[in-house]
Amino acid sequence: MGNLLELLPVDGIRLAAGSAGIYGKPRDDLALFEICDGAGTSAVFTRNRFCAAPVTVARDHLKRGPARYFLVNAGNANAGTGARGVDDAMQVCAALADRAGCAPEAVLPFSTGVIGEYLPVDNICRALPGLVGNLADDAWPDCARAVMTTDTRPKGCSVQFAVGEETVTVTGIAKGAGMIKPDMATMLAFVATDAAVSQGALDRMLKTAADQSFNRICVDGDTSTNDACVLIATGKRAAAYEQLEAIVTEVCIELAREIVRDAEGATKFVTIRVENAGSEAECAAIAEAVSTSPLVKTALFASDPNWGRILAAVGRSGTGELDINRVSLYLDDVCVVRNGTRAGDYTEEKGTAAMQKDEIGIRIDLNKGNASACYWTCDLSHDYVTINAEYRT
Repeated sequence: MGNLLELLPVDGIRLAAGSAGIYGKPRDDLALFEICDGAGTSAVFTRNRFCAAPVTVARDHLKRGPARYFLVNAGNANAGTGARGVDDAMQVCAALADRAGCAPEAVLPFSTGVIGEYLPVDNICRALPGLVGNLADDAWPDCARAVMTTDTRPKGCSVQFAVGEETVTVTGIAKGAGMIKPDMATMLAFVATDAAVSQGALDRMLKTAADQSFNRICVDGDTSTNDACVLIATGKRAAAYEQLEAIVTEVCIELAREIVRDAEGATKFVTIRVENAGSEAECAAIAEAVSTSPLVKTALFASDPNWGRILAAVGRSGTGELDINRVSLYLDDVCVVRNGTRAGDYTEEKGTAAMQKDEIGIRIDLNKGNASACYWTCDLSHDYVTINAEYRT
């Protein structure tokens, strides 16, 4: 894995970052992606019924033909803005298309920020000439910073691997720190590869990667109106599907984990592993119940091994046939519950020691099947409340 300062260019992708003054202070709040002819694009979007105007427009444009440009703004979600919001998003697309010489349908808009405020169309349009004029293949880090909202740091990842005598690259960036819950792709993420992939294969690859990564994270149990995850394949290199899918998934998992590590106010990074379950769906239901429980998350913040809260979340998860007399619970390597009741060799001191770590593992063994899965979450702190209480001020 590469760090943010070493994000690698992807042949066929150019980017630029700039400012529309949305935040009212000096910072980049726009990112532009230019995609070469012949590239394939696949996207998954929020399932929130109150989806934002850019989601509606991007979905529609993606159905109409190949994407050539993505325009992303931070600071304004353009959500809850009705017909005007859609018109505003389309107006920005048309302005970029006119400047870049493509059809408006070839532009996909993405937004993130405050809900319920109208998009500053004129400001964004005035910034377009500078964005188009500054496109470069090495601007991934700049764009990762430009799309941040409450993030404390940009998030990016690159992986290269050899295919014969050629080198294939996968690079991605993401933003997200709050309003994060597994339900498609809870943030904005843009991942690109220079490999050649058919459209059907690209769609399958993205679904697999999102299900293994962004759909397995939770910060606060809220699904945004603006979530989107996009995968681009520029077609410049040859690669085997299975190997490429594994690398794309690896990059998405790294980005997803970074979102949780940078969660609003978080002090602990928590891996929840549900194992020996009857199905992946059962793993998901239990992990979601535990990761969204305010009682569990506040106990994590307090380093309190209040394991009864975890068991209660497992019990209310709605799974089909849960035999509580077979369930075991571990905090890291400490067995807290064995066969549905407190383990005989467990002590509060062992539990407290495990909970005081910055990185904690919660392992839930159902002892009933062969399915296992990992999910990632964090604690819930005083700072989370402060950040969100003051979000619009």
